[in-house]
Order: sequence, then structure tokens, then C-alpha cells
Amino acid sequence: MNAVRWSVALASLALVTTACKEEEAGPVYQAVAVTTRDIDVTAQAAGAILPDTVVEVKSKASGEIIEFSVETGQLVQRGQLLARIDRRIPQNRYAQAEAQFEVAQARLRNAEAQNRRARELFEANAITEQEMENSTLELANANAALVSARTELENAKISLDDTEVRAPITGTIIAKNVERGAVITAPGGDVGGGTTLLKMADLSLVQVKTFVDETDIGKLSAGMSADVTVEAFPNRPFRGEVIKIEPQADTIQNVTMFPVLVRINNRDGLLKPGMNAEVNIAVGSAKGVLAVPNAALRTERDAPSAASVLGISDSEMREMLAASSAPRPGSADSGSGAVLGDSTAAAPQQDDAARMQAIFAKMRSGATLTAEEQALMQQARARMGNGGRPGGAARSGQDALFGGRYIVFAMRNGKPTPVYVQTGITDLDWSEVKSGLTSEDSVLLLPSASLLQSQQVMQERMSRNSGLPGQQR
Repeated sequence: MNAVRWSVALASLALVTTACKEEEAGPVYQAVAVTTRDIDVTAQAAGAILPDTVVEVKSKASGEIIEFSVETGQLVQRGQLLARIDRRIPQNRYAQAEAQFEVAQARLRNAEAQNRRARELFEANAITEQEMENSTLELANANAALVSARTELENAKISLDDTEVRAPITGTIIAKNVERGAVITAPGGDVGGGTTLLKMADLSLVQVKTFVDETDIGKLSAGMSADVTVEAFPNRPFRGEVIKIEPQADTIQNVTMFPVLVRINNRDGLLKPGMNAEVNIAVGSAKGVLAVPNAALRTERDAPSAASVLGISDSEMREMLAASSAPRPGSADSGSGAVLGDSTAAAPQQDDAARMQAIFAKMRSGATLTAEEQALMQQARARMGNGGRPGGAARSGQDALFGGRYIVFAMRNGKPTPVYVQTGITDLDWSEVKSGLTSEDSVLLLPSASLLQSQQVMQERMSRNSGLPGQQR
């Protein structure tokens, strides 16, 4: 009986061992072809609709409001009557100033006549020189009194006209602070700046003030296009434009954010101040480029572990990488046009990229650069000035903002081969391949600890707080 049990156990163990061997013999990777696709990257943020121009309307005259002819939401034209203020006191002051002006005119005429007679008598030696000078002085005083009276009359006329409050701009009434019967004060007679009657805004242009994470702010610039959606019109995006990036950051929920203003044409009047808005700012785009899944990318640290899974020793991997540095016919390195039809810097520039990282770390530590390192910095600036391409064939500035140097394992001659690649723009799922691969290659998908960790950190940063921006497909 015991022998039978041992036989069954040995048979079961043999079956398990065979199954494990079959599983071990199975493929440990997935081959994915290098494809041509479009990659678009946007920075996503949340904000609220704000008027582009807001004007606080105040009255220059003090008194009781006897007429208010507008309501909130009403569109008014520039110069249109908004309110009337009690004009009895300004009217009395105007009548008094008008009377004073008439008196000054009469005094001036009288002084002119006396001055003419005094001049005739002085020429006939009938009066002294001092009497002539007194007559001339009286004429000058009468003239000055007329000027003063005219000024007072004009000021009284202005004060009378100020009792009619008119629209300073063409816009929409967005708020009323007082109603008919309220007693208001003028800005000139109140230390508080006077009473605000209403607020009006030109809603033909509106803005969205949104906050963008500091990790994305370097990719934004004024003039970039943006799509804005609001809950009232979820299926109708509104096209906007980034007009300003504030230089001072704000800390929101322990995250450093920069205010960004996006202006939107609102001639249809569909967008109202205060609406919540979602903003997608077009950061970068690449059309018809070679691309690989981000899961296929390996860092220098992860490459040896991935190679060991594929049965490649560390020394073999180094030899293969050295051989892959040379441009291959039809690859992006050789300028075949597989990636945007441009040639990029291959092995020399890839080596320089690693050195540049070391130089930047040295600069951050405050150490002094050597002459060779300073020369390399100047060469890097020159390459960034023309997009890193020979002959100055510049692409957009996104080349300096995206991409990096990675290792992929490609199937070549029927076996996995490590290859250096230079990537470009990425949407966190796919990355543009600028050099190292062709459309005929296939890359292997293997677990990558550091790459998955970095992507997880980025995804967590994107979704940490509702409405915070990040990279969005």
C-alpha cells in the first residue's frame, strides 16, 4: 500500500516538474513591431471662466439715485445711460456759477472802458502815471476774475453732467451693488474711493485662469493653442490661446503650481463668468513617426537584468550595444526619413548626452567645470539652437523638452539584440523613435523596474489631486 502511494507521489512530482519545464521553456517576452503613428501630448489643467476686462462703474456725483435703468445680464453700449443722480444741488451750483460769470464779464467790460478813458487822459497829461498804472491793474484783475468765473462755470457744468452715469465701455452688466433710492458718495469726497454702482465686463473675450504643475510649466509658452471644455457644453470644445504665464508660483495642496491665462473668443456669449473649465494645452505633436511602447524602453540600470532574462551576459550586451551605435541602412540614424525624414546625432551625441548629465550634476553641486566640459556645454547649446541637426534644419523647440537615451531589445537575425535608441516626444504609452530602429524592427516587452516606477510616480502625480495637470494622451 505504501509502495502504491509512493508511486503516485513520484508520478505527480514528475508531472509537475514537466509542467514547470514547459512553462520555463515558454517565451519570457512579447515582440511588438515598431509602428508609425501620431503622438500628441497635452498639459491638462482646471480653472474657471473669467471676464477678460472688468470695469467698476462709479458716479463722480454724490447724492440719491433717482433712476437705475439697467439690470444684470443686460448688454449696454458705450455712452448708454445707466443711472441718474439727484441733480438739484449741482443744478443750483451751475446757476450760481453762471451768474458769477455774467458779473465777471460786466466787470471786464467796465474795466476796459475805464482803461480807455484813463489812457486818453494820460496822453492829455490830465492824470498822473500812477493813476494810469492803477487803471491797467484794474483791467488785469477784471480779466483774471472772468477766467476764474469761466472755470467755475465749466466745473459746475461737469458736475451737473456727472449726475448722469453712462457706460464707459460696451459690455454686459455682471453685478449691481446698489438700487434706486440709495445715497452714494463720489470718489473725490470719500476716503474709501466712493460707492461702486455696478460692474460690467466685455464678455466677447473671456479668460481661463488655470494652474499648471511645475513639471509641465517648462513645456508651455505664450501663443500655444488650447482646448477648453465646460460642463454646460461637454461635447463642444472652445479653442483658446495661452496669453500669459505668471512668473510667481503658488503652492496649492503642497504642489507648486504656476498660474496660466488662456484667452477664448466668446462672441456667441456661451461662456459665462464662473463656469468651471477643463483646459488641454497642446504641448507637442509628432505626426507619422516611428514609435515603440514605453514598456520596451530600458535604462542603463535595468538593461543587465533584462539581458540576463534573455540569456545574454553583461559582456555580450556591451559588445552588442557598441555594434549598434553605428548607423544602419534605412534607420533613423542614416537619414532615411523613417523618423520625420531628418538625421539626428547618433553615437557621438548619445555619448555626449551621458556626459552632459554628469556636467549638469557637477554644476548643481557648485563645482567648477574644466575647459573640456565648458567646450562640451557650448557644443550642446549650438546643437539646441538648430534642433540638434546638421545644417541647421531646425525642428520645433520640443526637441529640448522631450526624449532621452534608452536601450531596447530588438529581434535581429532571429535573436534578441540590445540597441541604443534616442527617443523624442512621448504620451506615456508610446515614445517617438528618433534613431536606432527602423520600421522593420520588432522590440521586446520585458518588465522594467525603474521605468515602471518612474511612470507610476508620474501617473500618481497627475491624478494626486482632482484638476491638477499632467501629461495627457
